[in-house]
Amino acid sequence: MKGVHEVKYGLLVTVALMMLALATFSHLASAYDPSPLQDFCVAIKRPLYTNGKFCKDPRLVTVNDFFFSGLHIPGNTTNPLGSKVTHATVDQIPGLNTLGISLARIDFAPNGLNPPHTHPRATEILAVAQGSLYVGFVTSNANDNLLFAKVLNPGDVFVFPIGLIHFQFNVGKTNAIAFAGLSSQNPGVITVANAVFGSYPLINPDVLAKAFQLGKDVVNFLQKQSWPDN
Repeated sequence: MKGVHEVKYGLLVTVALMMLALATFSHLASAYDPSPLQDFCVAIKRPLYTNGKFCKDPRLVTVNDFFFSGLHIPGNTTNPLGSKVTHATVDQIPGLNTLGISLARIDFAPNGLNPPHTHPRATEILAVAQGSLYVGFVTSNANDNLLFAKVLNPGDVFVFPIGLIHFQFNVGKTNAIAFAGLSSQNPGVITVANAVFGSYPLINPDVLAKAFQLGKDVVNFLQKQSWPDN
């Protein structure tokens, strides 16, 4: 039972640290999300498009618009990636609309991978609650595509700058858990392999063969694979 209590305590500490970190850097998000013009602007679902979401009548807002329960539930990692992201964005918490922050839980089976991806609208700060993760990001072409990577253990924190390709890989022999704070109510995700080899319709194989210096037969093989996302 001691191990269970230690894990639960570790999760609570990690979430507390994430909330503190979000409060510290959330002011950076104002450049990427609409600035609030009132006390709050709770999202309402409509078949319309806007930069953000339409606001709910303040008289109809309830406490549950600011609430989400689910980050305590382990994600199902029985998939080809061996990982699962549980999101807490404006889609799960309407009260996040215009506030420029969100949260996620990431579960990893042994050898589980959150594959190379980017968040086009957010910087991410990751805190490990359980297990050991090899994480890293790659800089832009202007900075020579440098890799910054490190193995993280429980209590360790790592930052992925906005828009840069990054990843997390479970290098331990047990399950791993991490919590991520993001500086956008809707960070967005572009998974590199999915976008390149799993687009619809498919990118012309001649383009990918030249770009990746591969034979067209290899490109055709990759385009026929199933590319899971997270």
